[in-house]
Amino acid sequence: MKKHLPNLFTCLNLFTGCIAVVMIFRDHFNWAAYLIFIAAFFDLLDGMTARKLNLFSSFGKELDSLADMISFGFVPGAIMFKLFQRSDYISWPLPDNLLRIVQFVPFVLTVFSALRLAKFNLDSRQTSSFIGLPTPANTLLVVSFPMILLHCDSSIGLLFVNPVFLLCITALLSFLLISEIPLFALKFKNLSFRENFYQYVLLFSSAILLPILTWLAIPVIFALYFALSFLKSMAAPGSKLQ
Repeated sequence: MKKHLPNLFTCLNLFTGCIAVVMIFRDHFNWAAYLIFIAAFFDLLDGMTARKLNLFSSFGKELDSLADMISFGFVPGAIMFKLFQRSDYISWPLPDNLLRIVQFVPFVLTVFSALRLAKFNLDSRQTSSFIGLPTPANTLLVVSFPMILLHCDSSIGLLFVNPVFLLCITALLSFLLISEIPLFALKFKNLSFRENFYQYVLLFSSAILLPILTWLAIPVIFALYFALSFLKSMAAPGSKLQ
């Protein structure tokens, strides 16, 4: 039974992601957001369990990618699609046939998530850090958009029903998913503050920001993650700033 434990967590990730998709298309964004956080927890748990018990397998790696394609690939595209449906894109001076096509552009994010997952499986550089935006981080950011719209200041929330903004965000995140930008992973080989300085700064900052800003904290944490990753890469041995 022990050898199947990581795959069990992966399957729970997939199952939770499937339910989240249903909640999104029923406009139950609150439920979808919480389910995606649960899916992310299972995704974290399967990797931790595999490392702890030394249970890595090709089957588990493929299963993990298939599960992630739903929870962290299809889900962000579906959320962006539903937000785009709430926007006023229909008023654009475009032919009806073109408008019917434009409404599906947010699913480009799902396509690039698939490209990201395929690239990750073949990239030997990403064992202890990331090259490009990880799909779970991308999804957690996108999940925050409808929650900000529903629960935060209306002027900020209006951004997430602005069709131009949504298309720009879709393009930006799609690029980041397959980019060559180095990003650190929240993996701790030990508890040393010196060796895990940037991870600790991100975690401590998140613990402060989340109670204060609630859902708005997620885009701020996302930006902080990129800033800290940039500083970490610049401080690394061999960097031009050394």
